[in-house]
Amino acid sequence: MAKRHATSATAASAAPNRQRIWETIRALHADGQPISARDVWASMVDTIPRTRVEDYIRSLAAGGYLKLRNPDRKRGVVAEFELIRDVGVEAPRVRRDGTVPPVPGREQLWRTLRIIGDFTAAELADAASTPESPIARNTANEYCLFLRAAGYLQVTRPSSPGVPTRFRLFPSRWTGPLAPMIQRTKQLYDPNTGKTVYTRVTKTEGGEP
Repeated sequence: MAKRHATSATAASAAPNRQRIWETIRALHADGQPISARDVWASMVDTIPRTRVEDYIRSLAAGGYLKLRNPDRKRGVVAEFELIRDVGVEAPRVRRDGTVPPVPGREQLWRTLRIIGDFTAAELADAASTPESPIARNTANEYCLFLRAAGYLQVTRPSSPGVPTRFRLFPSRWTGPLAPMIQRTKQLYDPNTGKTVYTRVTKTEGGEP
């Protein structure tokens, strides 16, 4: 058996660093505050390595999201940036050189399942795959099972010999654009709500493997 719960005890620490940095940048911009690695790092609720903040800010600048306000600053003066391309709540994925990597498979699955109605895991994998980012059917199946266990998906047709399960997203369970993540601890964390919404109990705890 598995247990289902919702807790925000580790919400901030579980959220992707990129997303937390981006939210802080947008908040500083909205308040008319300076945007620098120092100010972003100091404004965050949970401390993450400052080097990660610096790296992401450099990537955003290279990608055209931030513009350096004091390019002629003297040595030792903090670099300050202006947010010139606000793409909304979801943090941009950018490499160090500013280029955009392919969308991760989990995000492709999450966005696609909202669009296609009811589906099998195989149909979802096929619909969400792109030439640059193909998604294995086993990956889609595991994601569907976790989302079902956490109450995001309903079963519209149970499986039977030779017939796969069909799923559909509960409309009320679309929590936002950020894909719920299966963590290494076999928990499902929803970055839209900041909550761990499902934990799979291991066999040693008397549950499923």
